[in-house]
Amino acid sequence: MKEYWNSRYQQKEFAYGTTPNDFLKETLDNLNLSGNILFPAEGEGRNAVYAAKKGLNVSAFDYSDMGKKKALELAQSENVVIDYQVGELDTLNYKESSFDALVLIYAHFAPNQRKELHQKLAALVKPNGYIILKGFSKNNFALRQKNPAIGGPPNIDMLFTTQMIQEDFIDFDIVELIEIETELQEGEFHNGLASVIRFIGRKKEK
Repeated sequence: MKEYWNSRYQQKEFAYGTTPNDFLKETLDNLNLSGNILFPAEGEGRNAVYAAKKGLNVSAFDYSDMGKKKALELAQSENVVIDYQVGELDTLNYKESSFDALVLIYAHFAPNQRKELHQKLAALVKPNGYIILKGFSKNNFALRQKNPAIGGPPNIDMLFTTQMIQEDFIDFDIVELIEIETELQEGEFHNGLASVIRFIGRKKEK
């Protein structure tokens, strides 16, 4: 996977553009968060940089060295600082209950790893902190077959349902959990009508 993403990110142009994902931008603007925020699978940094511009203390990680390189270049061009590490979650030293929010934008994992990874990531969030997630739904599989330009995993088992998200993040109260069709215009690889899951969850106090 590292080689795949390094290949995608090695081009001069940003694969998914430099503007933040619309759902992430809308959510950060509405929630008016402060403190520490983590971006797993952050790629070229467009969402992390936006969060830094909002005044949040941003951490991010990804498999891809090229993703980190471009994310840091974007952060520098926007006069913000982000802490970006390369590696997998188990190799990084993040502490439980240390983040006020965690953002997963199009972060799709292998089917046999998804639930465990989601739960490990959820453990990093403080009580009353937020998970903000947007990903492709299982209904995107048929849309992608008609129009590959919308992107998303070609493996239906890597796609989401609202029930899966609710079960994976059982320790969170649902602020929003919906499946919608939406028109994507994000760089070269997300273009056209796609089916996505949008989730905002607030971690329950124990």
